[in-house]
Amino acid sequence: MSASEPGRWRRRRPHSRPAVRRAAPVRLVTRLVVAQAAAAAAVGLAFSRRHLPSVLITVALVISLCLLAFLVRSGARGAWLTAVGFESVFFVYGVSRFVVARYVGGTLFALVVAGTLLHPAVARAYSAVPGGLSGHERGEVGFADATGETFGEHAAG
Repeated sequence: MSASEPGRWRRRRPHSRPAVRRAAPVRLVTRLVVAQAAAAAAVGLAFSRRHLPSVLITVALVISLCLLAFLVRSGARGAWLTAVGFESVFFVYGVSRFVVARYVGGTLFALVVAGTLLHPAVARAYSAVPGGLSGHERGEVGFADATGETFGEHAAG
């Protein structure tokens, strides 16, 4: 076959930038926060009994959860810290509402999301720099390296 035969060479498609894929834990946390917003809206509005302050608190909570979902979606370390703080406050608020008014709306969901955020794999996903180098390639020294005992080597002294 020669290069001049039809069908031998395919036309190249212009290269488009590949979509940046977030780590699976980041996507999981994002989905959990969106589900938490939906659950808070459903439970809060259903049990508000048309009490205006309750409706306004529920709407503010849902809006803040949606904004938190956008922030968490970024995968940044600051987003993780903000989410852990927010979920902790939401859980404490839910417990206080349970003690005062026997209302559990969203407290367990906040506990699930906070537990997911504190899982080591999720924390690593939020601390990873996209395209960054791993520990030794960045120049970090582990404890065994510092003592000269990596892979069973002993420091000559």
